[in-house]
Amino acid sequence: MDDISTGILFALLACLIVISGYFSGSETGMMALNRYRLKHLSNSGHKGAKRVERLLDRPDRLIGLILIGNNLVNILASAIATILGMRLYGDIGVAIATGALTLVILVFAEVTPKTLAALYPERVSYASSILLSILMKVLSPLVILVNFITNGFIRLLGVKVSHGDDDHLSSEELRTVVNEAGSLIPRRHQDMLVSILDLENVTVNDIMVPRNEITGIDINDDWKSIVRQLTHSPHGRVVLYRDQIDEAVGMLRLREAYRLMLEKNEFTKERLLRAADEVYFIPEGTPLNVQLLKFQRKKQRIGLIVDEYGDIIGLITLEDILEEIVGEFTTSIAPSLSEEIVPQDDGSFLIEASANIRDINKGLKWKLPTDGPRTLNGLILEHLEDIPESHLSVQVSGHPMEIVELEENRIKLVKVFPKIKKAS
Repeated sequence: MDDISTGILFALLACLIVISGYFSGSETGMMALNRYRLKHLSNSGHKGAKRVERLLDRPDRLIGLILIGNNLVNILASAIATILGMRLYGDIGVAIATGALTLVILVFAEVTPKTLAALYPERVSYASSILLSILMKVLSPLVILVNFITNGFIRLLGVKVSHGDDDHLSSEELRTVVNEAGSLIPRRHQDMLVSILDLENVTVNDIMVPRNEITGIDINDDWKSIVRQLTHSPHGRVVLYRDQIDEAVGMLRLREAYRLMLEKNEFTKERLLRAADEVYFIPEGTPLNVQLLKFQRKKQRIGLIVDEYGDIIGLITLEDILEEIVGEFTTSIAPSLSEEIVPQDDGSFLIEASANIRDINKGLKWKLPTDGPRTLNGLILEHLEDIPESHLSVQVSGHPMEIVELEENRIKLVKVFPKIKKAS
């Protein structure tokens, strides 16, 4: 080193600092990449993305390569800085060189390149991957040796070393990714994607039309009554039953009934029953994602939900499940949310007590409990543990509620106020 001029040593030191910054920025850029965008670009044929993906297949080797290069460069820079310090300032130059080099490396070889790499990870990674790929091939034996020693030491500490694929996302993590997409995915599409993820947490019981609201035709009624009900039915399909809904015998498409009406000689109860489809039964508690697939496989659009005793407790259609994903359609067996919830001038809402709590929460952005009763009527009855009187006021989950109308043994109409905010 004594034969090398001071100017050359300064130039060499500057080059080493630049190389150190390259290794530091490359490490940060590689680790800061969006792995899913990287995979997409790689599958699309992006050369830089393919290089980076190959390097990241073994992140332990990549980090080993970068740290080998970075430490070699920094140690050599430290030795050169010590020589320069002693040449310029004598023995005290060692301390001066140590302090000055620490500051220079910290600013120009660590903080600055790492900050830039964190801000522009793709630009840095794709460019640096060219040289890193070459170095990986050249220094492969040294990298493998260092990783072998390192992994052996880690195993001695009782830590399992695994190179398995741990990039899979859980439903909650995927939901977070969708919500954080921002303007890349329209808000409406984000809501739909999140709704699809929520299907597994919702059962057919949560969105079914309750038994008492199922409209059907008693095949034992007189013929004129049956014809009148068919003519005035607002639905595309109706349940045919004998005496009570539990004795369902078929699911009739109204267009089939209208076709039979045109054939006057063929329009009889027996012909009507033969034209009806077989009833499709669904066990209670079936998750919506499972039921959606069953509808698809069995080529069905409507089914009756039965409990463990075989009694019918509700009805669900394919449209009901699709509404959970895309929102309400204009045609539905159940009343729309706008019909069940009427805003009042005082900030309260008149709500049909038969309204589904999940629908209320979605429509009004409330957080009424959904782990118990499914309707507002059931929620209030569970809270009171008794059949209430009209105009009784209660507070449920922080929401003041006034019972406006009763019908027989159930609540029909409730006036609900927004949740009372606690004073800070």
